[in-house]
Amino acid sequence: MKYVVVLGDGMADLPIEELGGKTPLEYAHTPKMDKLSKKSEIGMVHTIPEGMKPGSDTANLSVLGYDPKKYYTGRSPLEALSIGVDMKDTDVALRCNIVTVSNDNLPYEEKTIIDHSSGEISTEDAAILLDAVKKELENDTYKFYVGTSYRHLTIWDQGKVVELTPPHDILGKKIGDYLPEDKILREMQKKSYEILANHPINIERMKKGLNPANSLWFWGAGTRPCVTSFEEKNHKKGAMISAVDLLKGIAVGAKMKNIEVEGATGGLETNYEGKAQAAVDVLLKEKYDLVYIHVEAPDEMGHQGSIEKKIKAIENLDEKIIKPVSEALDQAGEDYRMLIMPDHPTPICIRTHTSDPVPYMLYDSTEIKKSCYDYNEKCGNESGIYIANGHEMMSYLLSK
Repeated sequence: MKYVVVLGDGMADLPIEELGGKTPLEYAHTPKMDKLSKKSEIGMVHTIPEGMKPGSDTANLSVLGYDPKKYYTGRSPLEALSIGVDMKDTDVALRCNIVTVSNDNLPYEEKTIIDHSSGEISTEDAAILLDAVKKELENDTYKFYVGTSYRHLTIWDQGKVVELTPPHDILGKKIGDYLPEDKILREMQKKSYEILANHPINIERMKKGLNPANSLWFWGAGTRPCVTSFEEKNHKKGAMISAVDLLKGIAVGAKMKNIEVEGATGGLETNYEGKAQAAVDVLLKEKYDLVYIHVEAPDEMGHQGSIEKKIKAIENLDEKIIKPVSEALDQAGEDYRMLIMPDHPTPICIRTHTSDPVPYMLYDSTEIKKSCYDYNEKCGNESGIYIANGHEMMSYLLSK
């Protein structure tokens, strides 16, 4: 038996008036999911433990079978694993986004956060900007490391795990009330704007009508993680396919195989086809038992507040990931189980994450099952099937 998890990050949503009261998942044209859903189990699962903040960190740990209450030490330490930073026990890791704040004459505290991803800036451009920041701000206490696109890392020697606000939670708001309470972190953010606002890359971006990447934003503080090996835990060889450092870092911690796919960006125009082929190859050629295909695009489009682009991301997931992977396994004569689900909702109306349960679809090629449900939030609730603890989802998938 082969196992496939297709994780559409932030894919779940709320009914939207412009879509006739449907969610993007309901509205999207998804012929392959529609076909599989009639032979699948449709239900709801709660991936965010009570009292924990909704995020891709806690939620994906949960889907992979790791109880966040036990294993979670912060988002950034997981990303540090992906980047290859060997944290000391006394280090604190911080996510270091390069964001867009309003380019006006107001004091830094009065500026508004426009875009948490700086228009999905390329890693190449972001690396140049981060280097400019490093030259003025880096010292023995604070070290900066390049990640992917807008997502970067700061290591704070002998640091503190401080409460920090994710930038995607305050889009459109003035930043003064959300700046770090820690004086040095706050001053570094302010100084970063002075360094980046008129950087040649940002001047060129503005000429092209793109959002300038003009400020650092710290969040997601945490200490060195300790995650049990996926193979030891489940007796299955697992592989991860993702464009984002968070998922790659979880895979490093879990000792899963990380598969790099050229052109995988985490954005809407990512290399879906390459991810699908890599998944098929690792299962059929390399004989791995499970592959976890993470697609960031629905979440990014939710943060952008774009109904049209979120629908497109879901349609791409159906046409360019689910369809070719399932058809390749069918043609190879492999028995397989495919789990399709989001990690958390990212509703268009609020442009950030919520802790609400998400719909899942579990397809088993060996079962003759008939279902009257489509795969979406409404049908997931109507099915009456509910898994309260998301970290139990993996053992449920692997139970056959």
